[in-house]
Amino acid sequence: MWSCITDFFTYETTKSVVVKSWTIGIINRVVQLLIIIYFIGWVFIHEQAYQIRDTAIESSVMTKVKGFGISNNRVMDVAEYVTPSQGASVFCIITKLITTEGQVQGRCPESEKKFICTHDKNCTKFLNKPAGNGLPTGKCIFNGTVGSCEIKGWCPAEIDDVKTDIMMEVENFTIFIKNSIRFPLFNFTKGNFLPTITPNYIKTCNFDPENNTYCPIFKVGDVIRHAHQNFTKLAEKGGVIGIKIGWVCDLDKSEDNCNPSYSFTRLDAMSEKNQVSTGYNFRYAKYYKTENGTDYRTLLKATAIRFDVLVNGNAGKFDMIPTLINMVAAFTSVGVGTVLCDIILLNFLKGAEQYKAKKFEEVSDTQIKNSLSSHGLYRSRELIGVDQSNESGAFSIGQYG
Repeated sequence: MWSCITDFFTYETTKSVVVKSWTIGIINRVVQLLIIIYFIGWVFIHEQAYQIRDTAIESSVMTKVKGFGISNNRVMDVAEYVTPSQGASVFCIITKLITTEGQVQGRCPESEKKFICTHDKNCTKFLNKPAGNGLPTGKCIFNGTVGSCEIKGWCPAEIDDVKTDIMMEVENFTIFIKNSIRFPLFNFTKGNFLPTITPNYIKTCNFDPENNTYCPIFKVGDVIRHAHQNFTKLAEKGGVIGIKIGWVCDLDKSEDNCNPSYSFTRLDAMSEKNQVSTGYNFRYAKYYKTENGTDYRTLLKATAIRFDVLVNGNAGKFDMIPTLINMVAAFTSVGVGTVLCDIILLNFLKGAEQYKAKKFEEVSDTQIKNSLSSHGLYRSRELIGVDQSNESGAFSIGQYG
């Protein structure tokens, strides 16, 4: 226990030992050079660690879709195939519709196959449980020779396995995106409309990653191809496509260098691998009244491609505090070369034991006293007289030599 206490209350001081070795000298300088190159090349130039960065980007997105398509032998415009209609950053373009017209509140046979029955006992097990299109009544009703459980709800029940054609014109629809951003830390604002964009350019351009990098108009087919998807397969079952707008700005440079970059991806890629609930679809209804006041509706099951416009980014500007912090880190890291060289010297090079003996030396109080005594700088307590005239009792060292 006493040994542990004495070992704890010890102090280690750095001891410099000059080792004249080409091998260890070259290793030391190479390691230091690599560390300096890393901090200059990667930390300061590539990562711009001398800047303070603002990642709390504020963004506003407005969208508009244009085009005409044909579905179920009917021409459809934007008001019918885009939902919601407010032009938000998330919107859907319908590619396929299953329509059930003239539904009224009443009783009718369920259309799903699992509700086929031969007598009422087959239907009572569905009581107090919602069916696919309404609430079961527990009765089995027949249409010819085929029986089906009766439901209470909107009738006739929807048949959602009807095959309908894809609205192929969707591939040529265009999406107009207007994006405004702000970095609050620097009070910097900008939009994706560059100063060089003119009204005539907007009317004719389509986004292209090489020739029209900053055009804010995107063809649906191009977006899907850039997301590495097949339009026909995607339109058949639906899906979710992400349009990502990235803002990475160096505010130490001109404002003209702060421009958006666009990328595209499929956000629901995992649904392609699932056997259940693949794709993207939803239902909505249009309601009407007859002359006598009876409500009726048209139910539509829509398969759609959903587009999510996602905005992210960060801005940086020179600041003294991160610059000083990273410079201190760089100077401190240069010392890693010394640690590596010590490990090599102590463990791998010839003469490691001699190096250890030179580098590590323990000095006790007795050794210090003996060393001082040999130079006439220390005497034991008996050789030190007490100055009787000193009321405080301080020691006075006698004259020697």
